[in-house]
Parts: sequence; structure tokens; C-alpha cells
Amino acid sequence: MRHLTIAALTIAALSTATATAAETIGEDAPLCETGRGPAIEVNVQGLKDRAGELWLELYPATPGDYLAPDQDLVAQGKIFRRARSRVPVSGNVAICVRVPRPGRYALMLRHNRVGRDKFSFWSDGAGVPGGRSLGRSKPTLEQAAVEAGPGVTTVNIKVQYLRGFGFSPLN
Repeated sequence: MRHLTIAALTIAALSTATATAAETIGEDAPLCETGRGPAIEVNVQGLKDRAGELWLELYPATPGDYLAPDQDLVAQGKIFRRARSRVPVSGNVAICVRVPRPGRYALMLRHNRVGRDKFSFWSDGAGVPGGRSLGRSKPTLEQAAVEAGPGVTTVNIKVQYLRGFGFSPLN
């Protein structure tokens, strides 16, 4: 009987751990799932719904380059990477993006709910690692900056949506 109880507790513990583990998405997901890096894994929090895609964008952590048009950054030979993936229908979500080397970068997460290539102020969500409410302004470089190590660096981003006169988390 004692073995049955220990086995039942072990199964229950494993089930709970599996239920809370995030599904890692994005084309770089294998890097984060295997712990190879350098990469950044973002635990996505506060999704409004499961519509559309998540876009995680990696920028240089310099004032002139953060949120600059991707085609400009690429044309200048600067770092830019976008990981995209459909939002899973349920469960916790993490999205992974590889980085060229350990160092300081800036991140922007977008919940592209309507499938447009341009940010839709009225329907899309946005977030940065800093965690403060975005309000009515673009996030600052300091809010978006992350120090990536040689392995997988994990950060949390709470997605914010237009509420009243500015962007804020839903809860």
C-alpha cells in the first residue's frame, strides 16, 4: 500500500509540473528547450485571447536602433531578429529567440491579434521586460533592455492592451 501512495504522489506531482510548464514556441524553440544558447526565452503573461500570432523582436540596445524599422537595421548590418508563432490554443506560453552572442539587447513582444504587418493600436497587445505600464508612449530602451548570458536567459513579459487612454496589463 505504501508503494501505491508514493507512486500516486509522484504521478500527481509530475502532472502538476507538466500542467504549469510553458509551451515554447517560435522557430528558435529547440534552442530554449534543450538549454543551448545563447538565446532568450520569454514567458508570456496576460494574453487577452488566443487569436493571431506572437512576435518577439530583438534589437540592439542602443537608443537610435531600438524600435527602428527592421529593414533599416538589416541594411546597416545591425542585429535584428523576429521570432513569430501562432498563439497556442491553451496553456502557458514561452517564445524563444536566439541571440548572436551574450550581451545587452532590447526586446519588444507583440500580440498580433488581427494579422497585419503593421501594429494595430486598437487591437494588438505589446510588452517589454520592464513590467511598468506603457501608458500612451512607446516603451523606453531601459524598459526593454535585457542582458543575455551564454545559455538561455529567461525573462517575463506581461502583454498590455489599449485600455482607456493608454496601454496597461489586463489584470
